[in-house]
Amino acid sequence: MTAHNESRIVPYSAELMYRVVSDIEQYPKFLPWVTALRIVSREESGLIAEMAVGYAAFRERYTSRVTFDPLLHSIDVVAIKGPFKQLENHWRFTPQDSGCRIDFSIAFEFRNPLLQVAASHAFEKVLLKMTDAFVARAAELSA
Repeated sequence: MTAHNESRIVPYSAELMYRVVSDIEQYPKFLPWVTALRIVSREESGLIAEMAVGYAAFRERYTSRVTFDPLLHSIDVVAIKGPFKQLENHWRFTPQDSGCRIDFSIAFEFRNPLLQVAASHAFEKVLLKMTDAFVARAAELSA
């Protein structure tokens, strides 16, 4: 299984960062590896979405359940269909004096062991830039 955790302080409010990350329909506009996104259904506490991702020669589609908690500024994502044996990610935004702390974690494992080995290297590069892309989007929206 591949996992990544990170925390960082950013100069944007927890509300703004939560809004940026929870607005998944905008992902194809600013996340370079998201090639398409479709809302399958909306639920009381979130939604089901199908996302197409691509990086180099890698191309996949998967469906996730996304759960939002605006009071706690948290977002949880679990893959429910697609090439992953497991895919979960969690976002937490905690107010700080001059902005907020972002806590992000992701863990995934592909069903196909060969795909897991091949994709792990590509995903590591993508994951290292993931939070940066959301922070850049917050900067754009706050300008």
